[in-house]
Amino acid sequence: MAVITRGLIINGKEKAARNNRMTDDISPWTGAVYARIAAASPEDVNAAADAAAAAFPAWSEMRPFERRKIFLRAADLMEQRAEEAIELMAREVGGARPWAKFNTELCAEILREAAAAITQPTGQILATNAAGSQSYAERMPYGVIAAISPWNAPFILGIRSIAIPLAMGNCVVMKPSEDAPISCGLYLAEILHEAGLPAGVLNVVTNDPRDAGLIVETLIGHPQVRLVNFTGSTHVGRLIGIEAAKNIKPAILELGGKNALVVLKAADIDYAVEAAIFGAFMNSGQICMSTDRIIVEREIADDFIGKLANAANKIIYGDPANPGTVVGPVVNGKSALRISTLIKDAVDKGAKLLAGSGEIEGQAGTLLKPILLTDVNPDMAIFYNEIFGPAAVIHVVDSVSEAIALANDTDYGLTGGVISEDIRAAMNVARQMKTGIVHVNGQGIGDEPMAPFGGIKNTGYGHFGGQSGMEAFTVTRWVTVKERGHEIP
Repeated sequence: MAVITRGLIINGKEKAARNNRMTDDISPWTGAVYARIAAASPEDVNAAADAAAAAFPAWSEMRPFERRKIFLRAADLMEQRAEEAIELMAREVGGARPWAKFNTELCAEILREAAAAITQPTGQILATNAAGSQSYAERMPYGVIAAISPWNAPFILGIRSIAIPLAMGNCVVMKPSEDAPISCGLYLAEILHEAGLPAGVLNVVTNDPRDAGLIVETLIGHPQVRLVNFTGSTHVGRLIGIEAAKNIKPAILELGGKNALVVLKAADIDYAVEAAIFGAFMNSGQICMSTDRIIVEREIADDFIGKLANAANKIIYGDPANPGTVVGPVVNGKSALRISTLIKDAVDKGAKLLAGSGEIEGQAGTLLKPILLTDVNPDMAIFYNEIFGPAAVIHVVDSVSEAIALANDTDYGLTGGVISEDIRAAMNVARQMKTGIVHVNGQGIGDEPMAPFGGIKNTGYGHFGGQSGMEAFTVTRWVTVKERGHEIP
């Protein structure tokens, strides 16, 4: 297949980087160059931010029904082009078909929810002590927003980083991940522009990985950029938060997770096994909400673990283009080596493998057979470190209080799940889990565009989705109106 060539998108046009530099977009399955992508310079970033600032007045004042039509058309286009998008995810990020299909479907629904948000009421009527006056708070767009999107759920997290910001009347400069510049950036911009998005409202700057720090610093530092949103690792998120703070700009950060699934003794064991398999291995475990830790009460542990190990060993893994594949490759060889090292460290220190081996497979050195571990303790790196790969650890506990303490024994706080047919017991655990999201009788992976999405502790701060997302991407202004302008209190 011929190598694709893509440029930056600035002011509605695709163009080469100022210095004509390009960077390789590597397929994680084949290890070959999938695309050649423009590598932006700081001058390109500034041009993109200037274009967004110039487009802001007209976009923010566009009639809401006209703006809404664009998002609805984009949602329809995403559905119509679903097969093309699924193939793109397989080739660019190694996404297996079930995960890629879910990405396209939720992407379309996020666009529809953004369309609905445009005509939702915002602001508040306030009491006032001034006679003959009205007082209210209104929500206003910030202006230009920087959106930095990740590779692992490219259509979901890419569109989430721009849809509500755009719907609220902001313009956006988007910097997609170097591992998915097309699927989590350029492709989405193409869809929106085809749907009628005006030039300059959404600009996309791609970059060479070696330039990432400089590009992000330039973007955040541009005087027209007023807010930053980032989804990715806690390490990088901390750096972005510091850079935003240096420039006195708010940031919305959705970062890592060390998510637990608690299986209580009253659980339906077969259902709990299905939930654990989905939570741990969907998208090769490369989801911020993936189940890293499965905590099960001892009374049902033998039965549950036996069935879980049997199910894990039957998972089809390999070529993401194969419709039957559930677990495809991880994003690159560096990630595969990191995961393999975590597994080997645990096994060397006494952990027991129930599925998988931690050995790296595949033509590009990016494939790992699904892994389950038991007998993991705090001396092993995998106990506290986010796995972000096709592996999970199982902990057996003797009490509910021990389960809760173990679930909360992490610096992260994104999501979690509790499974039990005893709803009162499950709710008791859920109330005590220190996470921004929790699912009773579900595993940790779940996303709906109308729900507030965000975590606590080292998972970051701020929310995407629903009313919370609308508030996150607008700023409050206090307005008073006197009925008689000549009366001075």
